[in-house]
Amino acid sequence: MVKDQKNETPSNFKHIVRIANVDVPGNKSIRISLTKIKGIGINFSDIICILAKVNHNEKTGYLKPEQVAKLTQVINNPKDNGVPTHYLNRRRDFETGEDEHFITGKLNFVIENTLKRLKKIKTLRGMRHQRKLPVRGQRTRSNFRRSKGKVVGVKKKK
Repeated sequence: MVKDQKNETPSNFKHIVRIANVDVPGNKSIRISLTKIKGIGINFSDIICILAKVNHNEKTGYLKPEQVAKLTQVINNPKDNGVPTHYLNRRRDFETGEDEHFITGKLNFVIENTLKRLKKIKTLRGMRHQRKLPVRGQRTRSNFRRSKGKVVGVKKKK
């Protein structure tokens, strides 16, 4: 590695690396950089690094083009590359019944369509989403006051 005299970074270092059509920072470790892709968490990024045979503690800017290609391939086809199904974010899809993993724009599209379907068939989850209330059983007395207005205190008797 040849270092530049000005900024003391190696000449083959890239500050931004494009993985799976998303720009990720090159100055962070690979496992952290992959979490910048919507739909990929820290555990899923570890699995991707293991399957792509890449050291997950290495800085992303030092990746070789063939390593980037392998990471992109594993991210785009996780099921075909051996990712266990419990790591996928869309198990037993409503329409197809398949286990899939979506990232970025496709993930937003699928979530939006799922919520539209739930609202259309008027399920409890759909109605809670429509009213902007918590969906998963949280209490509403003290939290989730964005739709209820300001906090109202108890007045003392005189």
